[in-house]
Amino acid sequence: HTESLFTPSTMWPETYAVAELKFFMHITTQVPHDSWHLRCLQLLAIALVGIGFSTYTLKTIVMHLLNSIPVSGWSRRHFLQRLGDVMRYLRCCLLEKRLDHFIVGNQSVPEVIRLPPDVQNAEPPNLFHHLAQDPAAHTQAMSEFHLLEDR
Repeated sequence: HTESLFTPSTMWPETYAVAELKFFMHITTQVPHDSWHLRCLQLLAIALVGIGFSTYTLKTIVMHLLNSIPVSGWSRRHFLQRLGDVMRYLRCCLLEKRLDHFIVGNQSVPEVIRLPPDVQNAEPPNLFHHLAQDPAAHTQAMSEFHLLEDR
């Protein structure tokens, strides 16, 4: 998702992808040297091959978790617990048919990532909107979740 952000009074030349990259760069300065947050994301991306979830979906979930779980909880010894957290978060989002965008409308984005006030205060877009609108898509997503769980 690389849409440019605009505000009525200011053109914000950065994209969501840039803000997300800045978030990961900020996290990298905060986590312990043995953090496995990127390995967690890489393993999940590999597990997604042949399954309908996008890597962006899992990246969004990992960003939400990185923003809510203390950085000390991302070490190697917490790896399986974090994978479980990602899967539980995904399951809850699927059941609720709602996954909020990480940047837009997120009041808890670290201050080092400067967002225009109307972006930070906006209603976060639901990345699972299509699941709420299409029961067949939701059924398919739940089936794919179970495939992912089995991996």
